[in-house]
Amino acid sequence: MVNVVTEITINCPISKVSEYATNPDHAPEWYVNINSVEWKTPKPLRLGSQIAFKASFLGRELAYVYEIVEFIPQKKFAMKTANGPFPMETIYTFQAIDENHTRMILQNKGNPKGFNKFMSLFMPVMMRRANIKDLKKIKANLERQSL
Repeated sequence: MVNVVTEITINCPISKVSEYATNPDHAPEWYVNINSVEWKTPKPLRLGSQIAFKASFLGRELAYVYEIVEFIPQKKFAMKTANGPFPMETIYTFQAIDENHTRMILQNKGNPKGFNKFMSLFMPVMMRRANIKDLKKIKANLERQSL
């Protein structure tokens, strides 16, 4: 079982951070490994929405569908794989530090089937590195937009 939690402080209001981060269309802009997004259910985003992602991770091309399982604007956003190479849940949590600063927490947890045992040992470290890069990128994108 993998459970990786990372966080960052973004110099933007919680409404802006939450709105941007929870819009799947923005994922390729800030997720280093996500190459494309395709809505499997009609917009707008709601509980039960399904979104297909194509990504690269550890030298492998991955295709998976996430289903939105929890969505509390400006507080929490959770999605679970409906299908894909391994069961995974991704959770975003947002906390207002003050009116212009937001703490964003990114958590990935699941059971990485499909990778050999050797690679599974390094999975948490590799996921943490990727998550840190992703959070730094979303921070830079949002703070640049605020200028």
